[in-house]
Amino acid sequence: MSKDVAMIVLLALAGFLFGGAYSTWKTARPLAIALGIAGVLAVAGAILYLI
Repeated sequence: MSKDVAMIVLLALAGFLFGGAYSTWKTARPLAIALGIAGVLAVAGAILYLI
């Protein structure tokens, strides 16, 4: 798998995680926080994988 494809997949995963965090914020805050942290890790992984 090329680096560009892996970065795009990780950024797409981060988008889904951030969307899930946003949609669950009012009902399940601990889950939303966990999804937000996972999204940040996915973005960090995409940036580090590119380097």
